Amino acid sequence: MKKLVLVLGILISLEAVSQDVVVNKLRSETSRQVKKDADTTAWIWKRGGLFLFSLSQGSLSNWAAGGDNFSLAANTSLNYFFLYRNNRHVWDNSVDLNLGYVNTTSSGGRKNDDRMDFLSKYGYKMDNGGKWYLSALFNFRSQFFDGYNYGATPPELSSSFLSPGYFILSTGFDYKPTDKFSFFISPLTSRWTVLTNHTLSDKGLYGVPPGAHSLNEIGAFATVNYTTTLAKNIVYKGRLDLFSNYISDPQNVDLFMTNVVAFKINKYFSATYSLDLIYDDNVRLFGPSHTSPALQTKSLIGIGFLRPLNVKRKLSTPTDPDKKAS
Repeated sequence: MKKLVLVLGILISLEAVSQDVVVNKLRSETSRQVKKDADTTAWIWKRGGLFLFSLSQGSLSNWAAGGDNFSLAANTSLNYFFLYRNNRHVWDNSVDLNLGYVNTTSSGGRKNDDRMDFLSKYGYKMDNGGKWYLSALFNFRSQFFDGYNYGATPPELSSSFLSPGYFILSTGFDYKPTDKFSFFISPLTSRWTVLTNHTLSDKGLYGVPPGAHSLNEIGAFATVNYTTTLAKNIVYKGRLDLFSNYISDPQNVDLFMTNVVAFKINKYFSATYSLDLIYDDNVRLFGPSHTSPALQTKSLIGIGFLRPLNVKRKLSTPTDPDKKAS
């Protein structure tokens, strides 16, 4: 009898212990801290840019070596970008505005730089590596003020606002292996050349038929964008656009190229060198016959005020996987 009571007591004790272990286990499971899964949806805007202003002035009085008694040059440029990222969607936008003025005693005042350029490119990521995108591109390029060909006597009007104006609408593939480099290629591109100025339209410049105000061309288009840091305080930014008209002389490829090298002196001052190259088979303004296109070049060197416009804003960000909630 005593043995039976002892065995029953041992069994009851083991059952109580086992129940206590189960209860404690359930309690720890329900009260433990749980890690949240990372939210892979990120809505991100990134903005930034660069503003540069340079001014130079010179004066001479009774100077035996000769030269203009007075000269003044001012140049300003604004490069601004705003980028959007959301999972497989990317949307890149950039605005380039350049304006320069020079005044000398002998030649008077005239502009030496004038450009507005807006580029917008949307892409949908095609591969898991994030290098290939199915993309659509829009580009607008023109200038602010009237331009003159000073090689003619008297100087003749050669350009104006939206005269010419270039509009490009393109679909294709964008290869972006890094944030510094992108290569967009399109087998189907529509380019409009617009002449709103009646004087230039009547002359039939920039390939637009005389009296007409626009010309549409269908062809292939490619653009390369590259930005890199050459040294600690030296940054290079370049862009190359190529267009081939399927209908008229496809072998004569139009070229538009910009190159900017910025040498940062300190927080607020910088030296810059820019080189622009343009070859357009429809632009035949140079030479006595005005029948042949030519490579257009523009080179500027300046030292001036530098203002970085670097701003990054996130509308929403992925949840931190290490953030815990009870």
